[in-house]
Amino acid sequence: MRSVLILLLSMLLAVSPLFAASKEEERLANCATVVEEILNIPDAIPRELMDKAECVVVIPSVKKFAIGFGGSYGRGAMVCRTGEKFTGAWGPPAMYRLEGGNIGFQLGGQATDFLLLVMNPKGANSLLGSKVKLGADAAAVAGPKGRAAMAATDAYMRAEILSYSRSRGLFAGVSLEGSTLRPDNKANQKIYGRKISAREIVLDAGLPVPAAGRSLVSLLQKASPRNRSE
Repeated sequence: MRSVLILLLSMLLAVSPLFAASKEEERLANCATVVEEILNIPDAIPRELMDKAECVVVIPSVKKFAIGFGGSYGRGAMVCRTGEKFTGAWGPPAMYRLEGGNIGFQLGGQATDFLLLVMNPKGANSLLGSKVKLGADAAAVAGPKGRAAMAATDAYMRAEILSYSRSRGLFAGVSLEGSTLRPDNKANQKIYGRKISAREIVLDAGLPVPAAGRSLVSLLQKASPRNRSE
């Protein structure tokens, strides 16, 4: 009997990392779904903005905390163009977390997808640190959509991050000022099989895209194959 219990315990320990990894793989699959659906929305993110973005952060299904006032957080991923100046093809995804009290006011009790465009190397490098407060450590504004982007204001020109939301089929620019973005180190370890920082994932030219992230990266590559920010 004892030997049977030991065998069962061993099997559970062997299988548990697979379940843990599958949660992170599902997250990347959800990110790909959100990106695909948003890119197919007519009059949504202008192509010229996608083509000037150094990185894209996507956080699917952010929800309010059941306890507390206005608190919320979500888990997603950031994908950046490769190269020292972010001018190459889209690279492997780094897992990220979005947190903040003010997000709750914008959710209204509904699950909301967030997509952020990182518009310059300064913004990208800010996100590769340990924690970034939007609006303080990185200039962030609600992103324009459709023809509104053609009238580029000073705010858009200065912004390091343009943020958008989608809820109940509605897509709009949204302010996330005061919220924080941070690398999800545990999730990155599960996806890549070792301890690895977001900076290493984004800047290591030899790191392959994991199988779970290929759909997400492929969608971005198809939508915006070249960086036209210069």
